[in-house]
Amino acid sequence: MRILVFLSLFLVFAFGEINASIDVNSSFYSPEKSAKISELQKQIDAIDLALKNNTWITRYANYRTYEKIKVELEKSEAQYKKIDKNSRKAEELDKKINTLNEQINLLKEFEKMPFSQMLASPDINSPPRISNPIALVGGFSYMKKVATDKEEYAKHIHELDTIIEKLKNKEDLLSDLITLTNDINSSVADESMLEDLARQIAEFKGTKQIADTTFSVYEKRAEEAINITKNEVKSQVISLATIAILILAIIGLSFFFKFVAKRTISDDDRFYTVNKFINFINFLLIILILLFAYIENVTYIVTVLGFASAGLAIAMKDMFMSMLGWVVITVGGTFHVGDRIKVQKGDIAYVGDIIDISLLRMTVFEDVTMASYLEKSRRAGRIVFVPNHYIFTELISNYAHYGMKTVWDGLDIFVSFDSNHKKAVYIAKTIARKYSKGYTDIAKRQMGKLRAQYSIKNSNVDPRVFTLFEPYGICISIWYMANSYAPLALRSTISAELIDAFSKEDDIRIAYPTQTLYTARKISPNIHSEIDEGLNE
Repeated sequence: MRILVFLSLFLVFAFGEINASIDVNSSFYSPEKSAKISELQKQIDAIDLALKNNTWITRYANYRTYEKIKVELEKSEAQYKKIDKNSRKAEELDKKINTLNEQINLLKEFEKMPFSQMLASPDINSPPRISNPIALVGGFSYMKKVATDKEEYAKHIHELDTIIEKLKNKEDLLSDLITLTNDINSSVADESMLEDLARQIAEFKGTKQIADTTFSVYEKRAEEAINITKNEVKSQVISLATIAILILAIIGLSFFFKFVAKRTISDDDRFYTVNKFINFINFLLIILILLFAYIENVTYIVTVLGFASAGLAIAMKDMFMSMLGWVVITVGGTFHVGDRIKVQKGDIAYVGDIIDISLLRMTVFEDVTMASYLEKSRRAGRIVFVPNHYIFTELISNYAHYGMKTVWDGLDIFVSFDSNHKKAVYIAKTIARKYSKGYTDIAKRQMGKLRAQYSIKNSNVDPRVFTLFEPYGICISIWYMANSYAPLALRSTISAELIDAFSKEDDIRIAYPTQTLYTARKISPNIHSEIDEGLNE
């Protein structure tokens, strides 16, 4: 109940007098005068509406409410002293006095200065000490925060100019309105409204003078803090540039010494030792430079260690290159988990599927392929760890790049020189087309997508058969599209079909290195001419 009473009184005191409209009876005026009075009243109402929710106006209204409640309290207390304490009126006055005291306590902050809190400038913390590169971020953040606070405070103070201008405009309009209605409705209340409005304008003008002085002091403090921080940042940037130049110079010298060592030292073991020694000296010099630059404060040892990691990256270049390779793989999209790849390291080739790509390496599950078939040990199914830096130094083939699911595969079969090689070529091409048709169709669709990404001149994926002359027969080389993940299976099928098809033909004989013994002096011209004399030896 007391809260409702307080709110009612607050609204009455806040807007009851200053924003009250003059009660004008238009029936007393001519139409022209009534229209002018109505227009003035509308303009006054528009100003009141624009200032209704303004924070400065609200706080001033609270201040005026506090003063009026205080006057009302003094009157009630004086009246209470003069009446009988046992009367009903004394009881009512006592309740009213208690209510007014509670309202006074709620508005206690408006007892002296209504705008003290709003005039308070933002706090300016001490400029941060920038003694290492990491602190540069804090320095820039500090300058941005101070500049933003100053801009917001300037807008806050500038708002007073707008309020004073609107209040003056309202005063002029109200004065004109009172003049127009003076001959009929002139009252003490009208004059009181003008006095209150003039008092309000005077209060805001005084507040504006204080605000301008406060802002001037605050602006100087803010500029000083920003300039101090700028000088700290500039000094740190110069120091950082000097250190960077020294480090780059040391790294350049280390590469030069390595180049000289590689040219002058022929023994691999000695070169390895010298190379490691150069890396160690390089790392040590970098650490010393960083320590001398930032050892003045032990709390920044973490920063020193951070710079020391740069030296470690140079000393452990393989690991660093693997990390860089991971970035290239991840961003460039050259390889993905699930792709089938072939890794060539020296004379050894590994073919398998990528099952994981980590920061340092790709994990490949080796499959049964032609590479494992040709290997002497005939091993497959191994887990092969391929360092990521191999993409810069070794040959890695991707059988499934950009969504390709097919790959060219081929096999060679030899027929004797007296065989019907044209028929053999026709049979080989027919069998290749029959068993690779599905993969050929898939390859044609995929090749269209691949041509949109790369400049591919020859996109023909139909089976191809070549006839080649070899020392011990005619080589029929057959090429066709096969599944990237199982080319060996299709090769096995086509090989079996070719053997069966050639065996059924009387004029086609499969050629292979043989040895023939002659017992007669006369040599028949039909003797197998495909014998390789080199192999006979």
